[in-house]
Amino acid sequence: MPVETPSAAPRLSPTRREPARPRTAPTAVYGYWTRLLPLLAALALAIRLPSFLHPFWSPDEGYLAVQARILADGGELYETVVDRKPPLLPWLYEATFTVFGDGSQHAMKLLAITAQFTTAALLAAFARRRWGDRSGVMAAVLFLLISVGFIPQDSQATTFEVFILPWTVAAVLCADRGRWGAAGAAVAGAFLTKQTGGVVLVPVLWLLWRSAGVPVPLRTGLLRTAVGFAAPVLLASLLTDPAGFVFWIVTGSGAYAFSLTGSELHVLNRAFVNTALLCLACAGLLPPLCRALRTPRHPAGKPLTDLWVWFAASAGAVIVGFHFFGHYFQQLLPPIALLATAALRPLHRERLRSVLSVPACVCGLFVVWAVFAPRPELDHAARVATAVREHTAPTDRVLVWGIHPQTYRLADRAPASRYLTAGLLTNFSGGRNGPQVGEAYGVPGAWRVFAAEMRARPPALIVDDSRGKPYTPERVPTLRRLLADQYEPLPGTVEGTVFYVRSSGS
Repeated sequence: MPVETPSAAPRLSPTRREPARPRTAPTAVYGYWTRLLPLLAALALAIRLPSFLHPFWSPDEGYLAVQARILADGGELYETVVDRKPPLLPWLYEATFTVFGDGSQHAMKLLAITAQFTTAALLAAFARRRWGDRSGVMAAVLFLLISVGFIPQDSQATTFEVFILPWTVAAVLCADRGRWGAAGAAVAGAFLTKQTGGVVLVPVLWLLWRSAGVPVPLRTGLLRTAVGFAAPVLLASLLTDPAGFVFWIVTGSGAYAFSLTGSELHVLNRAFVNTALLCLACAGLLPPLCRALRTPRHPAGKPLTDLWVWFAASAGAVIVGFHFFGHYFQQLLPPIALLATAALRPLHRERLRSVLSVPACVCGLFVVWAVFAPRPELDHAARVATAVREHTAPTDRVLVWGIHPQTYRLADRAPASRYLTAGLLTNFSGGRNGPQVGEAYGVPGAWRVFAAEMRARPPALIVDDSRGKPYTPERVPTLRRLLADQYEPLPGTVEGTVFYVRSSGS
């Protein structure tokens, strides 16, 4: 089989020159991308078509949508609405809803498809630069095929990890080309989308160190990377509240990020299940990936060390916090796609087609699963929202004590607190049921602010959606006293959810 010729010559040391290779003709480059990009767009659309079936797939989507409405109405991030996440995606939601209206999520779903398409195109550019045209196609298609390899709530939701990936791939691509300022800015984009996106700085610095001062001195490269990273982060902090910015995305989430006591079995089970799903999505690719791990140098002579460093850094991002949600694993996908491409390059066309047919079929199964999978929790939130509308006026403010903030949007009611879920006030997170859940483990200072909100503008309706979870009002003294002193329960429940209205004497 003929060996592929990379589309760009390798970087040369300053002390040794080799004969220049003929450049690829511009028309050939243009033809390559005009054929590839429509294919990637169609595939990205096909694998995420199920996302249009429902307005929300996960609580994170609901949280972002409620944030966007509050911000569009004049709210301030980290002040009148808060979250542990950086500002880039809430701003994108706000801008999209401002332009297209907030009655539909379709615009954001299209942007998520665009993000997947962009990630695939950047991977194609990276692989094509290293290994040639066919490898560019392979890396892009592989990424899209394995990107749906999780439960539908993780693979179809329009949330943080989907928008991290274009930044992370852009950062490594820029670093591979020696564009250190742009690489630093792309790292900042990933970090400002979600904190764990910043781990892509590790492979960027590895590539900087391996460049050994070519074409710029090491100190110059470090300075450009640092400035490229620091400038967007500093600007984002100034556009919000700098103190709030630092607190909410860096210093104020220690209990959430590092508490595991009492939930070890549940967390380990989630880690095992999502790892198994990722392995299933990569079915057919694991044997060549194992061979690549045993091979210190790619047959073409270019080490794969930087890709393994990228993979290891992304694995660290998955592990940190010990939550192991399926969407966390998406950061692993770009380096996996590139490592698989490197491992599959030597295969003949017939053998390659046979290997790739396996992840393609598995991808189809995951898409079908997304179409028909039940959604009991999200359907429950819709039924609760219907009851909220029945018991309140459109101008009433509501407190939903639970972990489904999309209830506010589905009910079309404004939240009575800047804390949109009980998790911020109790340290509860999906499945955590250990001793570190309760009023004492909430975000520092949150209960003082929450009590002031309840005094200043008491909600017309309080929805207790805890349903026996560790943050039930019986275990939260401040909320329990509020309900006892000022509210009375309505007759009837919705699948265990209790509704409280203000009592006549309050």
